Amino acid sequence: MPVPAPLVATARRLWHCQWQRLMDGLAAAGPEGDFLRRPSQFSDGIDAVDPQALEAPRLVVGRSCPWAHRLWLLRSLRGLETTLALTIAEPDPIGGRWLLPEPLHGCRTLAQLYRRGGGDRQRRATVPLLLSGGGDGLRLIGNDSAALLPLLDRWPAERPSLEPPGRPAAERELSRLWAERLQHQVNDGVYRCGFARTQAAYTRAATALFTTLEALEQHLTAGGAWIAGDRPSLADVRLFPTLIRWEAVYGPLFGCSRRPLWSFPALWRWRARFHALPGVAETCCPEAWRRDYFGALFPLHPSGLVPEGPDLARLVAAEPPDAATMTP
Repeated sequence: MPVPAPLVATARRLWHCQWQRLMDGLAAAGPEGDFLRRPSQFSDGIDAVDPQALEAPRLVVGRSCPWAHRLWLLRSLRGLETTLALTIAEPDPIGGRWLLPEPLHGCRTLAQLYRRGGGDRQRRATVPLLLSGGGDGLRLIGNDSAALLPLLDRWPAERPSLEPPGRPAAERELSRLWAERLQHQVNDGVYRCGFARTQAAYTRAATALFTTLEALEQHLTAGGAWIAGDRPSLADVRLFPTLIRWEAVYGPLFGCSRRPLWSFPALWRWRARFHALPGVAETCCPEAWRRDYFGALFPLHPSGLVPEGPDLARLVAAEPPDAATMTP
């Protein structure tokens, strides 16, 4: 027996209202339905932090979080394993929190750690988090990945910084400009697509996202293996966590589907080059990405079913599929 049309219409209206309420708890939005990222709790004063003065520094990340992935990548690229401890928190989608694999400063959850370190009880406890302190002492250094990247880049290490003072000023400026554009239009852009509340908001986000990808495609095609010269920069580190999740998460779940990534051959090859850098592959966890995004973001995927995804090895092949015949 078919479901009566009035019942279908009523159910749609009720679900839309409930969806709006659920989205309010998941992500803030502006008056026109555009996703608004909440500011980080701890971002002030990071520029003045001396890494060598920190006691028992530790970086807390989550496998699925792209913002945490940036710092995990830089830690691996620079070989900071012996001077910066790593804790991988696990998501608890039922409780809406991050669980610590072993107690830190007497805390079993990230929220408890935030509160013990003086964090705002009304704010969400998020990864990444850089902390320091031994014994009963605890200091939360910062949880803003954009601010923490330069700190980890100047961290004492045997491997060189990605952007040392001796790097040509033109390259450092190019990295800065691209990093700023990527942050707003690509890194946040995929979230503005996925968390848009209106069709117009989604269209604005998708247009900005793909316009920037097209510009970056032209930039990489014009010359240079990397975004700002002949070696990776912090701009490359910012971009990789977004592009490596493209086919697994952002295309199917967030609606970033205007063009497949294989239609950007220079970006495809760039992604393969970055993935081949020492230590990068160990930070990539596609099964966790799909499980955490599809399983936890209930307003975007109410069934909770976790779809299968493409083999990561295919996505980091040196050449895109059917490169000779593909059309955008």
